[in-house]
Amino acid sequence: MIRRDFLWSGAAVALLVGTAAALRIGRPQDAHAAETFEVTKTEAEWRAILSDAAFNVLRKEGTEYPGTSPLLNEHRKGIFACAGCDLPLYSSDTKFDSGTGWPSFWQEIPNAVGMTADRSLGMTRTEVHCRRCGGHLGHVFDDGPPPTGLRHCINGVALTFKPATA
Repeated sequence: MIRRDFLWSGAAVALLVGTAAALRIGRPQDAHAAETFEVTKTEAEWRAILSDAAFNVLRKEGTEYPGTSPLLNEHRKGIFACAGCDLPLYSSDTKFDSGTGWPSFWQEIPNAVGMTADRSLGMTRTEVHCRRCGGHLGHVFDDGPPPTGLRHCINGVALTFKPATA
């Protein structure tokens, strides 16, 4: 490859990447950006109430490193709620060890989460977000245990845990 071809190839790749970024192709927030949520805040208000890690996951659709969440090893009875708006999302009765490094659940609490198609990594996944504030939680896959066969793979920083009272 001569230098001119290399430069043209680089320019073409940059143009494609820039166009995709400008159009936000395949981003899950496109699907629910038009949704209206009960809890809304400005970016500054979210930053004031969330840790940097929780803000990155809930508001910027980031992902925590696997195995880093203390909630991964939380085995007490209780409820896992949204770290953004405190909506109960998952019962400890549906939590299981998926071996993935993220807290996993086979079912959400009814009317707790919304789901949208996420095509951001060249594949289609199902993104899970809080029904009340729209915060990104993680993804759901169809390789979980019975009775649903689902695995809600959830970022621990997107959750808080409330132990059951005696």
